[in-house]
Amino acid sequence: MYQINDTINNQGFNKLQVSKLNNGPAETLLITLEKNALFPEHTSPRDAHLIVLEGEIQFHINSEVFNLKKHQDFKFPKETPHWVEAVENSKFLIIR
Repeated sequence: MYQINDTINNQGFNKLQVSKLNNGPAETLLITLEKNALFPEHTSPRDAHLIVLEGEIQFHINSEVFNLKKHQDFKFPKETPHWVEAVENSKFLIIR
């Protein structure tokens, strides 16, 4: 059935928050990071696509730092350690 969901709009900024938006074959996660908060080092079980909805983040992977801003997207491989820091209050999606 059809359903409207306001999770993206309603999820506030309180350090690190992760919400799963669907249960289909491709998993979609909503991540919110408060300014200066960290999403600690981790890996993804599948290749992933990150889409910045709001704010600015620094994405750290393979000793490189990628500055990502609102409406930019970034793809990264599975099982590669990475971590994220919020330059300002930020929301982004991970699709994997």
